[in-house]
Amino acid sequence: MILNELDQKAKIDYPSRWVYKIIGLSCGELREAVAGLLQDCPYTISLSNSSATGKYHCMNVEMIVDSEEKRIAVYEALRNHPAVRIVL
Repeated sequence: MILNELDQKAKIDYPSRWVYKIIGLSCGELREAVAGLLQDCPYTISLSNSSATGKYHCMNVEMIVDSEEKRIAVYEALRNHPAVRIVL
């Protein structure tokens, strides 16, 4: 990723390794959501953190994205899934 000096917008070279952080109430539901949404795409998913009370769980979803359109489409699909509360 390179910052363009004129407009300070990040330039991402594709294909690129991308990590989405997803937060939800259940690790199992988060895993199922990702498996359903990314059926044909290779990815890895791992637990990142859990809240002190254990109510919320954060997971990392890592994959190779080949275009900005694909990166945004995956983000939107994750964001709109009912098991996912937040996507970073």
